[in-house]
Amino acid sequence: MTVALGIDIGGTGIKGALVDVATGELLTDRIKKSTPEGGTPAGIAHVVLDVIDELGGIPADTAIGICFPAVVVKGTTTSAANVSKEWIGLEAERFFEEHLSRNITFINDADAAGVAEAKYGAAVGEHGLVVLTTLGTGIGSALLFNGELIPNSELGHLEMNGMDAERQAAYSAKEREELSWQAWTLRLQQYYELIEKLLTPDLFIVGGGVSKNHDDFLPLLNLRTPIVPAVLRNNAGIVGAAALAVVPRVA
Repeated sequence: MTVALGIDIGGTGIKGALVDVATGELLTDRIKKSTPEGGTPAGIAHVVLDVIDELGGIPADTAIGICFPAVVVKGTTTSAANVSKEWIGLEAERFFEEHLSRNITFINDADAAGVAEAKYGAAVGEHGLVVLTTLGTGIGSALLFNGELIPNSELGHLEMNGMDAERQAAYSAKEREELSWQAWTLRLQQYYELIEKLLTPDLFIVGGGVSKNHDDFLPLLNLRTPIVPAVLRNNAGIVGAAALAVVPRVA
């Protein structure tokens, strides 16, 4: 068994678990802590250390993958969605390696989820273009073509009605505006139609915590493209980060 640690940093929560990368199964309970207010590098690094401490007894040779809500280019975060602007231009991979005193693999959070679904979940064996979206604090996205990741797509920042799509259609918008499932789905309909117009995908996969409630909104969508919930649900980032820590993608 090959074991790796996956850490998924989000705008509202930081989650971690040990993963069997042969099967994608979690080997420990998922530890979840709140993202510190402001989402600064120092604050988030402190919480990541707390998550690792709570998991307990992580051997020094355990591979660690961390995923994060930003465009990641050769270990540097070049954007900052729902976290501090201090991340922009930060050599984040090196930053975490210094704080954890070990090497890590660092990747965009939605890209990690996409890799997990391609390796263990809803995109296994799928050919053509698969678009995964994670509906949470924002909207993350991953593009997979014949199972291979095309990194840093950032489709949550497409313009829709004069603003970022995620501001209107993320799950946080449903909560913030107290929208019904039907009202929120009208926004999702517009969002996914926009992606269809631009990319003509073969399959949509919907991830994020709200995917566990997929029966409440996916049947209400009327799209040309098949749309299915993520198999790994809200664990996909953890699992994908862990898998990539063992077999890193080419930068």
